Amino acid sequence: MALAPVTPSLSRAELRDVIEGGADGSELVGIEVETAALDPRTGAAVPYEGPRGVRALLEHLVADQPDTEPQYDRGALVAVRLSEGGTVSLEHGGAVEYSSPPCSCVADLAEVTDRGLRRVAAAARGFGFALVPGAQYPFTAPEEVEWVPHSRTPLMRRHFERLGRPGAGGVQVMSLALSTQVSLDFTSPADLTEKLRVLAAASTPAAALFVNAPLEGGRPCGQLSRRMDYLSRCDPSRTSVIPMMLREDVDVEMFIDWALNLPMIHRAAPGGGRQAAPRVPFGTLLRRGFEDGSRPQLADWRAHLSQIFSDVRLRETLELRAVDGPPFEARYAVPAFWTGLGYHPASRAAAWELLRGVGPDAHRAALRDIARRGLDAQIAGRPVREIAAELLRLSEAGLRARVAAGTERHDAVRFLAPLHEIAESGVTFAHRTLDQLRAAPTTFPARHIARHRIP
Repeated sequence: MALAPVTPSLSRAELRDVIEGGADGSELVGIEVETAALDPRTGAAVPYEGPRGVRALLEHLVADQPDTEPQYDRGALVAVRLSEGGTVSLEHGGAVEYSSPPCSCVADLAEVTDRGLRRVAAAARGFGFALVPGAQYPFTAPEEVEWVPHSRTPLMRRHFERLGRPGAGGVQVMSLALSTQVSLDFTSPADLTEKLRVLAAASTPAAALFVNAPLEGGRPCGQLSRRMDYLSRCDPSRTSVIPMMLREDVDVEMFIDWALNLPMIHRAAPGGGRQAAPRVPFGTLLRRGFEDGSRPQLADWRAHLSQIFSDVRLRETLELRAVDGPPFEARYAVPAFWTGLGYHPASRAAAWELLRGVGPDAHRAALRDIARRGLDAQIAGRPVREIAAELLRLSEAGLRARVAAGTERHDAVRFLAPLHEIAESGVTFAHRTLDQLRAAPTTFPARHIARHRIP
């Protein structure tokens, strides 16, 4: 007798609805800013524990204002939802991340985010440390990392270590890398296809405008972006450029098929926190279930999607993750750039024509080159600097069109000014940091932090 086919625990429609369910016609923008918690004199990383650690900062935020919501991981305080809608959370290596609520335009986002960042930075100042945005802990070596007690941290470390050489940079990304990420909406399946392929293709040359991680352990590391270097050597199946996203006909069904073939890394544990998931594709888990006999539910699918670390991450929104976090003074260049490019149909169409036909291997080679040489790199035999400058022009055109349409305030256009300076001069954030280090190396940590900390 033939066995009856096993019915997956989630239908295709349920999987798709997690992604497409939020497409209500709006085009909001959100931001996540990761900051290094540093001693302002030495640049040493601030630990989790202790009366002046990052846990104490979170405890203060909870006690300081009513209506905040503390979030725990097996008893460890790891995040606080603020009463005004943003969230402050801790990354694996102690970085303090501010996540904004979604806003209607970049200028509004800047005002909301500034209030949140400055409030958290003022609290950190009371504990004697500084919050410094950027792309990498500048004065911490990999062996000096003090891990936050997230239950998923050892599971993620084990995942990367098991990959061997292909996962070599994963642990360093977890512990040292910082970024500024932007979330954009899509309004329909067709809109998703267009935005996903354009933003995936544009992510590689755009990264050259933002390189900002030339130091490790306080010394030049031989790269303009150590973060990008690590990412290029970190689980190629789920990081960097995903070939499917560059296809002309990419759609949500294609993405679901791809995601179902990836193993889940960790899942919710019965007693709270996270536990390791079986090392099989998520699609297999849908049919066979977990080792304890339970079957994946929508929360597991959402968690699986969050365990994808590609340059563009697709969940309920499009998360733009490729570029290095800029210094504080250029903090809104990231949402301004992606909003202008992503929310203007004419700019998207022009960007696709500029990059159509560049394959995933060329993108990956270009990312490695950009990590070393920034705007001097090449992509598919073409100068990255020229392509990045054209994308910047298209982004500004998109922002100005939004201003004319009444969907954006003119303030947003000025946020692109630091990128125009970089595109014209070829001198990146990373080059400036190296110049300042060479000028006065003995006093550099304190000067660097004073210059770039959140005031």
